[in-house]
Amino acid sequence: MRFYQRKGLLETPTRDEGIRRYGSEDVRRLRFIRQAQTAGFTLQQIRELLLLDSGTDRARVRALAQTRIQDLDRRIAELTTARDSLRRLSKECAEGTSGPCPILEAFES
Repeated sequence: MRFYQRKGLLETPTRDEGIRRYGSEDVRRLRFIRQAQTAGFTLQQIRELLLLDSGTDRARVRALAQTRIQDLDRRIAELTTARDSLRRLSKECAEGTSGPCPILEAFES
């Protein structure tokens, strides 16, 4: 909670006898932040989404989501390529009996 407070995403609650008291709005906002992080949004993007949360600028929210989808598609393509390369190298490593392992050679080049 304090991390998000330092980042300006959550308000610092008042203290009651030295204990921080969080309300239902704080809990809702925290859930929103965590769900947005799970979707891969940055803290800056989450800050903007929180500002848009109370408004009706659906076009901006949709634009942020579409940008995130493009980022995810790019990352998935990168991971797929990495997986396929490692799978191929692993097969080559298993088939060989002498010389350096193709996996280690690939990492050195």
